[in-house]
Amino acid sequence: MRSISWLVALFLVPCAPLAQADDLPGLAFSHHDWELVCDNTRTCRAAGYQAEGESPAVSVLLTRAAGPGAAVQGELMLGQYDEADQAALPREGVALRLQIDDRDLGEVPLNAERSGGRLAPAQVSALLAALPGSSRIEFRAGETRWRLSDRGASAVLLKFDEFQGRLGTRGALLRTGERDESAVLPPLPPPIVVAAPLTSDPAPTLDMDQLRAELAPFFGSEDCPGLGDGEAPEIEVKRLSAGRLLASSLCWRGAYNEGYGFWLIRTQPPYAPKLITEGGSSHDGGEVHAAHRGRGLGDCWRAETWTWDGETFVRSRAATSGLCRLVAAGGAWDLPRLVSEVRGATPR
Repeated sequence: MRSISWLVALFLVPCAPLAQADDLPGLAFSHHDWELVCDNTRTCRAAGYQAEGESPAVSVLLTRAAGPGAAVQGELMLGQYDEADQAALPREGVALRLQIDDRDLGEVPLNAERSGGRLAPAQVSALLAALPGSSRIEFRAGETRWRLSDRGASAVLLKFDEFQGRLGTRGALLRTGERDESAVLPPLPPPIVVAAPLTSDPAPTLDMDQLRAELAPFFGSEDCPGLGDGEAPEIEVKRLSAGRLLASSLCWRGAYNEGYGFWLIRTQPPYAPKLITEGGSSHDGGEVHAAHRGRGLGDCWRAETWTWDGETFVRSRAATSGLCRLVAAGGAWDLPRLVSEVRGATPR
């Protein structure tokens, strides 16, 4: 395929592209039951799950910002995808405890929904020490046990350290050394995207035949095959500014996803369409959004956002919700690969 999203590749499912892998900063890597996503500020997030096919579902998220001395934060999510998972959640008054090789590491305070919580620093340290080995890692409440897999963790932690420049330092997660962390890579500031205000003027009357003719080269491609029924595509137009419009039309439709093409065009012919994405889902004028399921069950998603800055649409965010492991509807986590600080007008 001409352009394949790193998010699509992460889920290993056929779908329309959202972004080319070499267009996105950061890192996305997965191995067996663990995955790693690092964003453009050099913050990394590693998520582990139960072994494929096992139940009940569980996931742990380890987050670490870049820079010397940054601590690792740990979060837990217990499976809650279906009624059976929800029924297994710890009842009020029943404590959830972390146990590694039958060694009790203390209680994990649960959130209001009793579906997860934050790990204490000592619990995070014990977990990191156990993951590279072959330990039995469980969260227990009464007779119910949620077992976290360590398969793939070593490869993910190694990539984690490598990306942040911690290999061989005393603060490394896996291969510690004698070097201090003074020379590890510093955090990077997120790029600033200034959102432009939108005009309240309605879109002008366009020569739709001319616009369709200019958009025709996009339709029939691998990334925008169209509906294939021979009918002229329906095109929606939204005014952005005095001289620019946002045009959109359905590009493709699959079993559980569909993608719209979005183009920035002029107000008069020639309209000179400039492609924003062929895998969009919606827009609110100042932002174009793409959100797609990794599979029909809806337990894993990928998403991108583009923000209007008055000249063009700038890709301002790209993220995945984690592996498809039936942890939660909509996915277990927010794992961004691209983050931005959006300022200015609130997109409508």
